Amino acid sequence: MYHGSGLYNHSYWISKSDQNSLFCVFIIYYWVPIHPHTHYSAMQLSVLVAAVATLSSFSSAQPLHKRETTEHDLGLNAAGFFDKYGYPGPIPKENLLIRDAYISAPNYATRNPYWSVEHINKEAIKTAANVNRDKSKFKEEDEIPELFRAKLKDYYKSGYDRGHQAPAGDVQFAQDALDQTFYLSNMAPQVGKGFNRNYWAWTEEFPRNLTGTYDSVRILTGPLYLPEKASDGTYTVSYKLIGNPPNVAVPTHFFKVVVGENENSKDSADAAAFVLPNKEIDDSTKLTDFQTSFDDLSRDAGLSILTNVTSGITVNDLCKKVSCETHKYSHDRYSSGSSQSKLLADITGESY
Repeated sequence: MYHGSGLYNHSYWISKSDQNSLFCVFIIYYWVPIHPHTHYSAMQLSVLVAAVATLSSFSSAQPLHKRETTEHDLGLNAAGFFDKYGYPGPIPKENLLIRDAYISAPNYATRNPYWSVEHINKEAIKTAANVNRDKSKFKEEDEIPELFRAKLKDYYKSGYDRGHQAPAGDVQFAQDALDQTFYLSNMAPQVGKGFNRNYWAWTEEFPRNLTGTYDSVRILTGPLYLPEKASDGTYTVSYKLIGNPPNVAVPTHFFKVVVGENENSKDSADAAAFVLPNKEIDDSTKLTDFQTSFDDLSRDAGLSILTNVTSGITVNDLCKKVSCETHKYSHDRYSSGSSQSKLLADITGESY
Protein backbone atom coordinates (compact mmCIF):
# COMPACT_ATOMS: atom_id res chain seq x y z
CA MET A 1 0.00 0.00 0.00
CA TYR A 2 1.31 3.41 -0.92
CA HIS A 3 1.52 6.03 1.83
CA GLY A 4 3.05 8.71 -0.39
CA SER A 5 5.40 10.63 1.88
CA GLY A 6 8.21 10.20 -0.59
CA LEU A 7 11.87 9.56 -1.11
CA TYR A 8 14.64 10.75 1.17
CA ASN A 9 12.12 10.70 4.01
CA HIS A 10 10.96 7.59 5.87
CA SER A 11 8.07 6.26 3.82
CA TYR A 12 6.23 3.01 4.36
CA TRP A 13 4.86 0.87 1.55
CA ILE A 14 2.84 -2.12 2.74
CA SER A 15 2.32 -4.51 -0.13
CA LYS A 16 -0.88 -6.38 -0.83
CA SER A 17 0.91 -9.63 0.00
CA ASP A 18 1.77 -8.26 3.43
CA GLN A 19 -1.85 -7.20 3.95
CA ASN A 20 -2.94 -10.75 3.17
CA SER A 21 -0.38 -12.21 5.54
CA LEU A 22 -1.53 -9.89 8.32
CA PHE A 23 -5.12 -10.94 7.68
CA CYS A 24 -4.12 -14.59 8.01
CA VAL A 25 -2.42 -13.83 11.32
CA PHE A 26 -5.52 -12.01 12.51
CA ILE A 27 -7.74 -15.00 11.71
CA ILE A 28 -5.48 -17.56 13.36
CA TYR A 29 -4.40 -15.65 16.44
CA TYR A 30 -7.30 -13.34 17.20
CA TRP A 31 -10.62 -14.37 15.68
CA VAL A 32 -10.45 -18.11 16.42
CA PRO A 33 -9.36 -17.73 20.10
CA ILE A 34 -12.15 -15.22 20.69
CA HIS A 35 -14.61 -18.04 20.00
CA PRO A 36 -12.94 -21.01 21.76
CA HIS A 37 -16.21 -22.79 22.47
CA THR A 38 -17.67 -22.31 19.05
CA HIS A 39 -18.43 -25.56 17.29
CA TYR A 40 -17.40 -25.41 13.64
CA SER A 41 -18.86 -27.71 11.04
CA ALA A 42 -16.56 -29.61 8.73
CA MET A 43 -17.61 -27.25 5.93
CA GLN A 44 -16.80 -24.12 8.00
CA LEU A 45 -13.42 -25.49 8.99
CA SER A 46 -12.57 -26.42 5.41
CA VAL A 47 -13.54 -22.93 4.20
CA LEU A 48 -11.42 -21.32 6.93
CA VAL A 49 -8.39 -23.48 6.12
CA ALA A 50 -8.83 -22.91 2.39
CA ALA A 51 -9.07 -19.15 2.89
CA VAL A 52 -5.89 -19.03 4.95
CA ALA A 53 -4.06 -21.29 2.48
CA THR A 54 -5.21 -19.24 -0.51
CA LEU A 55 -4.21 -15.94 1.04
CA SER A 56 -0.85 -17.35 2.11
CA SER A 57 -0.16 -18.76 -1.35
CA PHE A 58 -1.18 -15.46 -2.93
CA SER A 59 1.25 -13.71 -0.63
CA SER A 60 4.14 -15.95 -1.65
CA ALA A 61 3.19 -15.91 -5.33
CA GLN A 62 2.94 -12.11 -5.50
CA PRO A 63 6.10 -10.69 -3.92
CA LEU A 64 5.86 -6.92 -3.91
CA HIS A 65 8.51 -4.42 -3.08
CA LYS A 66 8.56 -3.04 0.46
CA ARG A 67 11.41 -0.99 1.77
CA GLU A 68 12.08 1.91 4.07
CA THR A 69 13.99 4.39 1.98
CA THR A 70 17.32 5.63 3.19
CA GLU A 71 17.10 9.14 4.52
CA HIS A 72 19.28 11.68 2.76
CA ASP A 73 18.84 15.32 3.69
CA LEU A 74 18.44 16.63 0.15
CA GLY A 75 14.83 17.80 0.26
CA LEU A 76 13.87 15.47 -2.58
CA ASN A 77 10.75 13.37 -3.05
CA ALA A 78 10.33 11.34 -6.25
CA ALA A 79 6.80 10.29 -5.23
CA GLY A 80 5.85 13.97 -5.18
CA PHE A 81 5.52 13.71 -8.96
CA PHE A 82 2.30 11.75 -8.43
CA ASP A 83 0.89 14.28 -5.98
CA LYS A 84 1.52 17.25 -8.29
CA TYR A 85 1.10 15.87 -11.79
CA GLY A 86 -0.93 12.69 -11.38
CA TYR A 87 -0.02 9.02 -11.20
CA PRO A 88 1.02 7.68 -14.64
CA GLY A 89 -0.25 4.13 -14.08
CA PRO A 90 -0.81 1.49 -15.33
CA ILE A 91 0.01 -0.76 -12.35
CA PRO A 92 -1.16 -0.28 -8.74
CA LYS A 93 1.14 1.84 -6.60
CA GLU A 94 1.79 -1.04 -4.22
CA ASN A 95 3.54 -2.88 -7.08
CA LEU A 96 6.13 -0.16 -7.61
CA LEU A 97 9.83 -0.67 -6.89
CA ILE A 98 11.10 1.94 -4.44
CA ARG A 99 14.73 3.00 -4.44
CA ASP A 100 16.65 5.68 -2.60
CA ALA A 101 16.76 7.96 -5.66
CA TYR A 102 13.95 6.83 -7.95
CA ILE A 103 10.75 4.81 -8.31
CA SER A 104 10.10 2.40 -11.17
CA ALA A 105 7.06 0.54 -12.48
CA PRO A 106 7.95 -3.00 -13.64
CA ASN A 107 6.38 -4.48 -16.76
CA TYR A 108 6.35 -8.28 -16.48
CA ALA A 109 5.50 -8.74 -20.17
CA THR A 110 8.40 -6.76 -21.66
CA ARG A 111 10.90 -7.27 -18.78
CA ASN A 112 11.47 -3.50 -18.99
CA PRO A 113 10.04 -0.81 -16.73
CA TYR A 114 6.95 1.08 -17.81
CA TRP A 115 8.78 4.13 -16.47
CA SER A 116 11.19 5.41 -13.84
CA VAL A 117 10.65 8.71 -12.02
CA GLU A 118 13.26 10.87 -10.28
CA HIS A 119 13.59 14.15 -8.41
CA ILE A 120 17.01 15.82 -8.60
CA ASN A 121 18.72 19.03 -7.61
CA LYS A 122 22.28 20.31 -7.83
CA GLU A 123 23.22 18.55 -4.59
CA ALA A 124 21.97 15.15 -5.77
CA ILE A 125 24.16 15.21 -8.88
CA LYS A 126 27.26 16.45 -7.05
CA THR A 127 29.64 13.54 -6.58
CA ALA A 128 30.11 12.85 -2.88
CA ALA A 129 33.28 11.50 -1.32
CA ASN A 130 33.92 7.81 -2.00
CA VAL A 131 31.13 7.61 -4.61
CA ASN A 132 32.39 5.93 -7.75
CA ARG A 133 30.45 4.42 -10.65
CA ASP A 134 33.20 1.83 -11.13
CA LYS A 135 32.09 0.23 -7.86
CA SER A 136 28.55 -0.32 -9.18
CA LYS A 137 27.60 -3.60 -10.84
CA PHE A 138 24.63 -4.50 -12.99
CA LYS A 139 22.37 -6.92 -11.16
CA GLU A 140 19.11 -8.75 -11.61
CA GLU A 141 15.98 -7.55 -9.81
CA ASP A 142 15.25 -9.81 -6.85
CA GLU A 143 11.92 -8.10 -6.14
CA ILE A 144 10.44 -9.40 -9.41
CA PRO A 145 9.53 -13.11 -9.70
CA GLU A 146 12.29 -14.92 -11.57
CA LEU A 147 9.99 -15.92 -14.41
CA PHE A 148 9.30 -12.27 -15.24
CA ARG A 149 12.65 -10.60 -14.65
CA ALA A 150 15.37 -9.70 -17.14
CA LYS A 151 18.56 -11.69 -16.68
CA LEU A 152 22.17 -10.63 -17.09
CA LYS A 153 22.60 -13.40 -19.64
CA ASP A 154 19.75 -11.93 -21.73
CA TYR A 155 21.96 -8.96 -22.62
CA TYR A 156 25.13 -10.98 -23.14
CA LYS A 157 26.26 -10.53 -26.76
CA SER A 158 22.78 -9.28 -27.67
CA GLY A 159 24.10 -6.29 -29.58
CA TYR A 160 22.29 -3.87 -27.24
CA ASP A 161 23.42 -1.80 -24.28
CA ARG A 162 21.84 -2.04 -20.86
CA GLY A 163 20.31 1.42 -20.97
CA HIS A 164 19.50 3.20 -17.70
CA GLN A 165 16.07 4.78 -17.39
CA ALA A 166 16.92 6.61 -14.16
CA PRO A 167 20.52 7.52 -15.05
CA ALA A 168 23.47 6.76 -12.81
CA GLY A 169 24.69 10.28 -13.46
CA ASP A 170 21.67 11.68 -11.61
CA VAL A 171 22.59 9.83 -8.41
CA GLN A 172 25.95 10.89 -7.05
CA PHE A 173 25.15 11.63 -3.40
CA ALA A 174 25.62 8.10 -1.99
CA GLN A 175 27.17 4.87 -3.25
CA ASP A 176 24.24 2.66 -2.21
CA ALA A 177 21.79 4.90 -4.06
CA LEU A 178 24.03 4.88 -7.13
CA ASP A 179 24.29 1.09 -6.98
CA GLN A 180 20.49 0.79 -7.03
CA THR A 181 20.32 2.41 -10.47
CA PHE A 182 22.08 -0.69 -11.83
CA TYR A 183 19.17 -3.08 -11.23
CA LEU A 184 18.03 -4.53 -14.55
CA SER A 185 14.52 -3.39 -13.60
CA ASN A 186 15.84 0.11 -14.35
CA MET A 187 17.20 -0.95 -17.76
CA ALA A 188 15.95 -1.44 -21.28
CA PRO A 189 17.87 -2.58 -24.39
CA GLN A 190 19.27 0.43 -26.23
CA VAL A 191 21.25 0.84 -29.41
CA GLY A 192 24.77 1.61 -28.24
CA LYS A 193 26.81 3.62 -30.71
CA GLY A 194 25.06 6.82 -31.71
CA PHE A 195 22.33 6.49 -29.07
CA ASN A 196 22.97 5.23 -25.50
CA ARG A 197 26.64 6.20 -25.66
CA ASN A 198 26.01 9.47 -27.46
CA TYR A 199 22.73 11.30 -28.10
CA TRP A 200 20.76 9.62 -25.30
CA ALA A 201 23.61 10.33 -22.87
CA TRP A 202 23.45 13.99 -23.86
CA THR A 203 19.68 13.94 -23.39
CA GLU A 204 20.25 12.60 -19.87
CA GLU A 205 22.66 15.47 -19.24
CA PHE A 206 20.02 18.06 -20.22
CA PRO A 207 17.94 17.80 -16.97
CA ARG A 208 21.12 17.85 -14.89
CA ASN A 209 22.12 21.11 -16.54
CA LEU A 210 18.71 22.54 -15.61
CA THR A 211 19.54 22.27 -11.89
CA GLY A 212 21.49 25.49 -12.41
CA THR A 213 18.25 27.23 -13.44
CA TYR A 214 15.65 25.46 -11.31
CA ASP A 215 15.69 24.57 -7.62
CA SER A 216 14.77 21.01 -8.55
CA VAL A 217 13.94 18.94 -11.62
CA ARG A 218 11.55 16.01 -11.94
CA ILE A 219 12.17 13.42 -14.64
CA LEU A 220 9.97 10.62 -15.97
CA THR A 221 11.63 8.21 -18.42
CA GLY A 222 10.48 5.05 -20.14
CA PRO A 223 10.41 2.83 -23.23
CA LEU A 224 7.86 2.93 -26.04
CA TYR A 225 6.72 0.43 -28.67
CA LEU A 226 5.37 2.52 -31.52
CA PRO A 227 3.82 1.43 -34.83
CA GLU A 228 5.31 1.88 -38.27
CA LYS A 229 3.34 2.56 -41.44
CA ALA A 230 3.53 -0.23 -44.00
CA SER A 231 3.47 0.21 -47.78
CA ASP A 232 -0.22 -0.72 -47.86
CA GLY A 233 -1.06 2.10 -45.47
CA THR A 234 -1.63 -0.06 -42.40
CA TYR A 235 0.24 0.33 -39.13
CA THR A 236 2.03 -2.45 -37.30
CA VAL A 237 3.88 -2.58 -34.00
CA SER A 238 7.02 -4.66 -34.40
CA TYR A 239 10.00 -4.96 -32.07
CA LYS A 240 12.86 -7.35 -31.44
CA LEU A 241 13.40 -9.60 -28.43
CA ILE A 242 16.69 -10.51 -26.81
CA GLY A 243 17.61 -13.34 -24.46
CA ASN A 244 17.53 -17.10 -24.58
CA PRO A 245 14.68 -17.80 -24.79
CA PRO A 246 13.88 -14.41 -26.35
CA ASN A 247 11.88 -12.55 -23.70
CA VAL A 248 13.25 -9.02 -23.19
CA ALA A 249 11.59 -6.54 -25.55
CA VAL A 250 13.71 -4.04 -27.47
CA PRO A 251 11.81 -0.70 -27.44
CA THR A 252 11.37 1.18 -30.68
CA HIS A 253 11.55 4.52 -28.86
CA PHE A 254 12.16 6.11 -25.47
CA PHE A 255 10.47 9.08 -23.83
CA LYS A 256 11.72 11.57 -21.30
CA VAL A 257 9.56 14.10 -19.48
CA VAL A 258 11.39 16.97 -17.77
CA VAL A 259 9.76 19.31 -15.24
CA GLY A 260 11.56 22.31 -13.77
CA GLU A 261 10.35 23.71 -10.42
CA ASN A 262 11.30 26.72 -8.31
CA GLU A 263 10.43 27.23 -4.66
CA ASN A 264 9.27 30.79 -5.24
CA SER A 265 6.83 29.68 -7.97
CA LYS A 266 4.97 26.76 -6.41
CA ASP A 267 1.87 27.48 -8.48
CA SER A 268 3.69 26.91 -11.78
CA ALA A 269 6.19 24.57 -13.43
CA ASP A 270 7.96 24.36 -16.76
CA ALA A 271 7.77 21.01 -18.53
CA ALA A 272 8.48 19.29 -21.83
CA ALA A 273 8.19 15.78 -23.25
CA PHE A 274 10.54 14.20 -25.79
CA VAL A 275 10.28 10.95 -27.76
CA LEU A 276 13.50 9.62 -29.29
CA PRO A 277 13.88 6.64 -31.64
CA ASN A 278 16.03 3.77 -30.38
CA LYS A 279 18.61 4.13 -33.10
CA GLU A 280 21.69 6.11 -34.02
CA ILE A 281 20.89 9.83 -34.03
CA ASP A 282 23.03 12.41 -35.80
CA ASP A 283 24.87 14.67 -33.38
CA SER A 284 23.54 17.81 -35.05
CA THR A 285 19.86 16.89 -34.46
CA LYS A 286 18.05 19.39 -32.24
CA LEU A 287 16.42 18.02 -29.10
CA THR A 288 13.33 20.07 -29.91
CA ASP A 289 12.89 17.95 -33.04
CA PHE A 290 11.77 15.21 -30.65
CA GLN A 291 9.43 17.33 -28.53
CA THR A 292 5.84 16.14 -28.34
CA SER A 293 2.65 17.00 -26.46
CA PHE A 294 1.73 15.33 -23.18
CA ASP A 295 -1.56 14.16 -24.70
CA ASP A 296 0.19 12.49 -27.63
CA LEU A 297 2.75 10.86 -25.36
CA SER A 298 0.04 9.65 -22.98
CA ARG A 299 -1.87 8.07 -25.87
CA ASP A 300 1.22 6.39 -27.33
CA ALA A 301 2.49 5.13 -23.97
CA GLY A 302 -0.88 4.15 -22.54
CA LEU A 303 -0.03 6.25 -19.49
CA SER A 304 -1.44 9.37 -17.87
CA ILE A 305 1.42 11.82 -18.18
CA LEU A 306 0.75 15.31 -16.82
CA THR A 307 -2.93 14.85 -17.64
CA ASN A 308 -4.07 15.14 -14.01
CA VAL A 309 -2.15 18.18 -12.80
CA THR A 310 -3.14 19.38 -9.34
CA SER A 311 -5.58 22.28 -9.46
CA GLY A 312 -3.81 25.61 -9.11
CA ILE A 313 -0.57 24.52 -10.82
CA THR A 314 0.09 25.98 -14.27
CA VAL A 315 2.40 23.97 -16.53
CA ASN A 316 4.34 26.06 -19.06
CA ASP A 317 6.37 24.94 -22.08
CA LEU A 318 9.88 24.36 -20.78
CA CYS A 319 11.45 24.96 -24.19
CA LYS A 320 9.96 28.46 -24.31
CA LYS A 321 11.59 29.28 -20.97
CA VAL A 322 15.04 27.73 -21.45
CA SER A 323 17.12 26.51 -24.35
CA CYS A 324 16.31 22.85 -24.90
CA GLU A 325 19.67 21.84 -26.26
CA THR A 326 21.94 18.89 -25.71
CA HIS A 327 25.57 19.52 -24.89
CA LYS A 328 27.88 16.99 -26.48
CA TYR A 329 30.67 15.49 -24.45
CA SER A 330 34.06 16.96 -25.29
CA HIS A 331 35.44 13.43 -25.60
CA ASP A 332 34.19 9.92 -26.26
CA ARG A 333 34.45 8.10 -22.94
CA TYR A 334 34.18 4.75 -24.76
CA SER A 335 36.77 5.43 -27.43
CA SER A 336 40.01 3.87 -26.23
CA GLY A 337 42.08 2.73 -23.28
CA SER A 338 41.61 -0.10 -20.82
CA SER A 339 39.14 1.75 -18.56
CA GLN A 340 37.01 2.78 -21.52
CA SER A 341 37.06 -0.75 -22.88
CA LYS A 342 35.98 -2.10 -19.48
CA LEU A 343 33.09 0.38 -19.29
CA LEU A 344 32.00 -0.43 -22.83
CA ALA A 345 32.06 -4.16 -22.09
CA ASP A 346 30.07 -3.50 -18.92
CA ILE A 347 27.19 -1.59 -20.50
CA THR A 348 26.91 -3.96 -23.44
CA GLY A 349 26.79 -6.99 -21.18
CA GLU A 350 29.94 -8.49 -22.62
CA SER A 351 31.19 -8.80 -19.05
CA TYR A 352 29.09 -9.52 -15.97
